[in-house]
Amino acid sequence: MNNQQFLDNPDLFCEKLQHKMRLITQVVNRMEPYEFRYSLNNISPEEDKWSSVALEAIEEIEKKINLPSFFDAVQIKPQVDGKIVLDPTIVKITQMLFVGLVTEEFSPEWVNAHFYFDPRSFNFFVRSVYLTPEIITHLGGTPFRQYEQKQKVLDVLHEVGYLDFRNANQEVDHGFIEIVLKLIAQKGVPIILAIAGPTAAGKTEIVDQLRERFDQNHQNVATIELDNFLTDRDSREEKGIGSFGKAALHFELFQACVKDLLQGKKVITPRYDFIDGTSSHDLSGNLKEGRKPVEIDPADIIFLEGNSPFLLPEIAPLIGIKVVYITDDSVRLKRKWRRDIDYRKKYDPFYLRNRYFREQAPMAVKNYQPQLKTCDIFVDTTGAAIWVTPETVISLAK
Repeated sequence: MNNQQFLDNPDLFCEKLQHKMRLITQVVNRMEPYEFRYSLNNISPEEDKWSSVALEAIEEIEKKINLPSFFDAVQIKPQVDGKIVLDPTIVKITQMLFVGLVTEEFSPEWVNAHFYFDPRSFNFFVRSVYLTPEIITHLGGTPFRQYEQKQKVLDVLHEVGYLDFRNANQEVDHGFIEIVLKLIAQKGVPIILAIAGPTAAGKTEIVDQLRERFDQNHQNVATIELDNFLTDRDSREEKGIGSFGKAALHFELFQACVKDLLQGKKVITPRYDFIDGTSSHDLSGNLKEGRKPVEIDPADIIFLEGNSPFLLPEIAPLIGIKVVYITDDSVRLKRKWRRDIDYRKKYDPFYLRNRYFREQAPMAVKNYQPQLKTCDIFVDTTGAAIWVTPETVISLAK
């Protein structure tokens, strides 16, 4: 049977696509043909005319998905008849990959190398790159600890809950905590521990586990939240700056607070209101009338929270232990479906898909690769690996 017959017959197309998609993700093995077809209908071209989908050359696709402009063009809230819909760029790339798989112009191996498929979204996302050759060299060339990759059991799920995620990460988390405890014992306190990681990577859970161990060791813990040092949203937007870098922060206050905490002093920090996008402090660093700042008592271990805690060159040397804690985008998205859509009902589902597609791969390059180049420890929960720098290995051997 030639390719045109598959493209002209929606039933044959769906049948062959499901067969090919079994090579992309295990969850398709758990879908009945009618379930697969229900899902496919939501992203099929008009009148199921798959022959209308034009394929681009593999080289052109690879070039495109490495350009920031490709992601910048994705709209987070495109609307039709007053309702948010999936951005046309995401629809186009997914339809093209489906057709390429059916016609066998795109191999499953190539697709998996550059994209991942989310079964609940039923569309493809561009795969983020976290480890580069330079970063691997910085981290000693090979993992310091390697465990069984138990997150593989999550491949068959449409969404991932807390218990499944915690159980899959138990061994690697335990190994990471033991490394942190040993480093703190060697370096002494007070010490700043910064853990960078993208949304739904499990930062909150691992910090909670660390707090429990510190409490058992009778060590006091404090938290300094980088987001609390953001200036007013209107001011940042007026200046054309986002939420990264010194220009977005009350930087002098932040730097002073970090230094004071390391000297065992109590500090007063700004408080940022995410609802109205305002800081408790004005641009001169003075407390606004009627606003309440954050008080932080001295502590043995100070957690520095935020997506980019050691991107600032003036702050990075003050951090005693720099950690990047990452779970692959595909697993994090499954977590967000369960947490943010099913339980918290925080987002419109189409908004979630558009924003995730637009932000994650570029953020890996812009935010996490630079931090991986300077971190002491990289925890890859999906790969069940802990990477450490050669200098950290020496510290752990003392």
